[in-house]
Amino acid sequence: MLKDKSKREFLKISSLAAVASLFPWISILAQNNKTKSPSDKVKLAIIGVGSRGYGLMANIKYMIENDSANVEIAAVCDNYQPHYERAIKDCGNPKVKAFYDYRNLLEMQEIDGVIIATPLYEHAHIAINSMKAGKQVFCEKSMARTLDDVKAMYDTHIDTGKILQIGHQRLFDPKYLEAIQRIKKGEIGIIGQIRAYWHRNSDWRRKLPNGRPDLEKKINWRLYRDFSAGLLTELGSHQIQVANWVMGKTPKSVMGTGSIRYWKDGREIYDNVSTIFSYNDGTQFIWDSMTSNRKYGLQEQIMGDLGTMELETNKVFMESPPAAPGIRELINDIEHFVFDNIPIGGATWVPETAIKYKGEFISEKWEMDETKLQLEAFVEYIREGKAPEILTREGYNASIWTLLAEQAIDIGKKLELPEKYQI
Repeated sequence: MLKDKSKREFLKISSLAAVASLFPWISILAQNNKTKSPSDKVKLAIIGVGSRGYGLMANIKYMIENDSANVEIAAVCDNYQPHYERAIKDCGNPKVKAFYDYRNLLEMQEIDGVIIATPLYEHAHIAINSMKAGKQVFCEKSMARTLDDVKAMYDTHIDTGKILQIGHQRLFDPKYLEAIQRIKKGEIGIIGQIRAYWHRNSDWRRKLPNGRPDLEKKINWRLYRDFSAGLLTELGSHQIQVANWVMGKTPKSVMGTGSIRYWKDGREIYDNVSTIFSYNDGTQFIWDSMTSNRKYGLQEQIMGDLGTMELETNKVFMESPPAAPGIRELINDIEHFVFDNIPIGGATWVPETAIKYKGEFISEKWEMDETKLQLEAFVEYIREGKAPEILTREGYNASIWTLLAEQAIDIGKKLELPEKYQI
């Protein structure tokens, strides 16, 4: 298993050159850019060190400890005292500078790049001010809470020329890279439908400190409309990005429905959502999510006339699978049993049930940590002073269509993207 491996192992893969030719944002990992660094050591700041920010910090520490990047966590920032203190203690740099207000952090001239992992509603102003302060930016998905804020972030990126990399780690996941490469080559044929889902059985609520009900919206911001679009922005944005990546374009329209069916606890965001995104060639992307049943978990299913790929579980199922020894005889026996033994007066049709075929692995070897890979790439982009524009565009389009889906659900209509948000 290679779960804890990253760039060093990734570069050993023999087909890296072929992958890099199709995905130019990956080729940076194969380059030696030490002479192009803006400083001897890339100095990063992490703004927002709650659960996600703390996880990203741990990944950067891994990079430092395993000498996979010449990088330092130079500053941390959080306005919640327990997160602030934990980051200082665990960041791995005894000289780290810590801040409650990110604006003071941005005054540090030595900072090369910032990683933003605050709640969604704070992304836009922090990212915009960071780029204007001359910092390169890695911002967690989704980009922002409103369509206008997403567009403002993108426009600032264009105006300043600063990096704006959005945290869609599947763009760096080796099994996804190989799957997209094979899909583009036509291996599973003409894509007719993409299905994706992300199901959990949890109230998504975090416990408050004893005696502090005033912290409800600060800690459980994901449950309130002013701060989050819930399942759509926190989960669906990842899978909308994958659908757009597979299609090589954005949808033409979206419609959907949602409700608070199960968790009657004062939350404002839906606990189950169903959406349909339509592309201009007739392909449909169907996405749903719920928080009161986890049987089917998480998956993206890319369905073509020649086969299906299930990306999360690294499987491909061909419509005409290779016959195993003896399988043809077994199939013939089953067909004879089904079609030759229909009782008189009984059903004259046979129901179509799921094919009992276990499929093949998309990738036999690539089980690496895509979060580490995307952070290592961010460091290399800082050294280059630029990042492939496709990364920003993928993040932008996923964020925009996530929020448009929310609007479509709220008003109960099919919506198309207004021209002012098209890039």
